[in-house]
Amino acid sequence: MLVRNFFFEIWEGLLIALRALRVNKMRSILTTLGIIIGIVSVTAMATVVNGIENDFEQDMAELGADVIYIERWPWVGGPGMKWWEYINRPYITADLADAIERRSRYAVAAVPVASTRRAISHANRSVSGVQVLGTRAEYPRVHTVDLASGYFFNEFDDRSARTVCVIGAEVADRLFPVAEPLGKTVRIDGHRYQVIGVLARKGSGAEGSNSVDRQVIIPFNAFKNQFGVSRRDVSVQVKVRDAALIEEAKDELTGILRVARRLDAREDNDFEINEQQTLRAQIAPVKTAIYSIGLGLTALALLVGGIGVMNIMFVSVKERTREIGIRKAVGAKRRTILAQFLIEAVVISMVGGAMGVLLSLPITFLVRMILPASLDLSVVGIAFAICALVGTLFGLAPAWTAAKANPIDALRYE
Repeated sequence: MLVRNFFFEIWEGLLIALRALRVNKMRSILTTLGIIIGIVSVTAMATVVNGIENDFEQDMAELGADVIYIERWPWVGGPGMKWWEYINRPYITADLADAIERRSRYAVAAVPVASTRRAISHANRSVSGVQVLGTRAEYPRVHTVDLASGYFFNEFDDRSARTVCVIGAEVADRLFPVAEPLGKTVRIDGHRYQVIGVLARKGSGAEGSNSVDRQVIIPFNAFKNQFGVSRRDVSVQVKVRDAALIEEAKDELTGILRVARRLDAREDNDFEINEQQTLRAQIAPVKTAIYSIGLGLTALALLVGGIGVMNIMFVSVKERTREIGIRKAVGAKRRTILAQFLIEAVVISMVGGAMGVLLSLPITFLVRMILPASLDLSVVGIAFAICALVGTLFGLAPAWTAAKANPIDALRYE
């Protein structure tokens, strides 16, 4: 009986709230404006941050959690970074990969990777700014290489400096919109290369120039013959047996590289050992700052919206004082009046939340054109939960004022 009465009171309060909204449409919409702005801020912030994080995670996946990069320059520079010390370091050379493979206990494979940006062409079609990587046949042992068709070049191709290449999906689409790329000849900066493989499409909302879809991979010796590596930074990339052994592997590699580079005990390292965790540590404060700014703006908008809800509810209570007196005179309890106005405040907030979510959809679409983002159902759920909380908190004072009104004084109110 008590449960049935409770649900009846809730249902009756909901009907009264909807009727009040229908009678005062414009006032209700203006009241919810702060809530709408707050919810748009919440959803937009979540969408943008999720997009940035998804894009970052895609890049991290390409780097590999168990891959170490030996290079001249650190990935992350601090305010006291002395760039002239790095620029005067001797170049990283491909023979370091051989030394690591011979001596390291933690390394599964090590390959040199040289890169440049060149134009790729076929017939009358051309793609500019393509990242051309020169590496060895062991490259798939260090990084996952997904091929849509064809095969990756082998050790014989590399040793004999064969002019063969594996192209990214976007390069294949633009050079061969209709024809099958395999077996065709492309020109890399004027030199002829035969396409032996096409990489599987990775896709990236950022459509960055470093995307795998815009890469071409050729044998290291072919790269060396065409572009040269003596005055070029080469990255030696090392696959570690287990990601949990990264720190031990870095210590071991430091010793191997110091011996290979003929450094004595008094000399500093003339190389950098980079890995994924370095970038994660660098991006963490940025993410925190974005969240903090977004939450601050959202909280401010919701505070303004909540004050608007409270204000309009006080007005509503004042306008319906006689109604409150009549309801109390015919037996309505204090909790019934409290629930009625509290439900009305929550409904106003929820309407604002629904409008905010609807306005967030085009924003999500725009973000998706730049970053791999989506408006998750969990974000929508959080948005409506926030609306319910704002309506409850800011509607409580007006609802309590109505609930404790003296019925005789209320009936006399003009």
